[in-house]
Amino acid sequence: MDRLQIERISKALGDETRLRIFEAISRGKQMNCGEIVSMRGVTPATVSHHLKILSEAGLIACRRNGQFVYSEAVPETIDQYGRALAKIARGRKASRRHS
Repeated sequence: MDRLQIERISKALGDETRLRIFEAISRGKQMNCGEIVSMRGVTPATVSHHLKILSEAGLIACRRNGQFVYSEAVPETIDQYGRALAKIARGRKASRRHS
């Protein structure tokens, strides 16, 4: 995982609302936007914005099924992120290449 991806994921999870949304999505197999909107204090526009950032960071995958868009967590991204942070903690620099 390159440094840019580490930064994207850190930024995505650094926001309280996005972290809450990611936790909710991660608890189940998938979640549609309506279910996320039903979380207190989250408007449809806010959900859309946060889902886009989580998706761009590779933390979730979104797919349309009819009129609904479903989001599910991508556990491999978190696994890679954890390994990248562990390398940094051990004193090795993250890759600077951009993939």
